[in-house]
Amino acid sequence: MDALFKRASVRRFTNDEVDDQAIEQLMRAAMAAPSAGNQQPWEFYVVRDASLKEQLAAASPFAKPAAAAPVVVVPCMRTEGVRFPECVMQDMSAATENLLLEVVEQGLGAVWMAVAPFEDRQRNVARALGLPENLQAFALVALGHPTATVQAKGPERYDAARVHMR
Repeated sequence: MDALFKRASVRRFTNDEVDDQAIEQLMRAAMAAPSAGNQQPWEFYVVRDASLKEQLAAASPFAKPAAAAPVVVVPCMRTEGVRFPECVMQDMSAATENLLLEVVEQGLGAVWMAVAPFEDRQRNVARALGLPENLQAFALVALGHPTATVQAKGPERYDAARVHMR
């Protein structure tokens, strides 16, 4: 449960590479997420190519960290062959959160940058990656070794007034 409280958005990274073993563990964590009817609507693009990262950084006004990150993971959602299409966004959110929690476990840092449901951002990412028509970009996750020690920031978020016992 520590990872839940240690997770923070990290936007600055060292130039150190993220090894393949860490990437595989991140993908395992993402794919361990629950999904509606076990539909698992996800596919993931792991981007290390500098030119592609620049294109991804330009895909959204809020994606600048993608250019300097050693790795950008692009969770994508299938638009065909899913049993519960109305639940795909929730499924993708669960997978992306799992990925972010494993980032903490690996001693890395990351930031989740929204792509869906913004059609212009989705088109930009699809164009950059050459996504097939049956995939839509969900988010960009820039990740790597943080330049500073990561500490969860901000006040305690728990608010007892938002918990209603019946």
